[in-house]
Amino acid sequence: MIISLTGTPGTGKTSVAAILKSKGFEVIDLNKEANDNNLLVGKDEIRDSYIVDIEKLNKYIFEKFRDEELIFIEGHISHLLKNADKVIILRCHPKILKKNLLKKGWKKEKIKENLEAEILDVILCETYEIHKEDDIFEINTSDKTIEEISDIIIVLTKDKFKSNKKYKIGKIDWSEEIFKNT
Repeated sequence: MIISLTGTPGTGKTSVAAILKSKGFEVIDLNKEANDNNLLVGKDEIRDSYIVDIEKLNKYIFEKFRDEELIFIEGHISHLLKNADKVIILRCHPKILKKNLLKKGWKKEKIKENLEAEILDVILCETYEIHKEDDIFEINTSDKTIEEISDIIIVLTKDKFKSNKKYKIGKIDWSEEIFKNT
């Protein structure tokens, strides 16, 4: 089973992935896989980020990991993987997200772009275009520790996503934040 662990930058993906890995789960850093396996098609100089060939990436991930019993693919574009069996989207209130991105030393424009993406549910919308609703889950990380988030994910996977109503999509809404100066 391939599980995509995605979310706007700053929502806790990498930290959660590190805990999952420390607990014995197989976790793949999607950005590293793309970089190490020549799956990039260029660089977006404005955003200072690399552009990934999603089709090649899909094929690569499927061929390399399709037989895994359980594997997490972590990265903010992992929801674009058509071959992910489940997608877990980490969400974070824009005020907290802004603090997280400021701690990372991000530029004002990049922070603004990511806050808008979180407020407008960009990752959720992209995910919904590719995956079935029953295969998509959202976790609000705003008031949880990294350990709590990891524990939620472990429970979901051990239960084979059966007790999932609490994390079904559509319960997180930051839309009122669009009118505030986050």
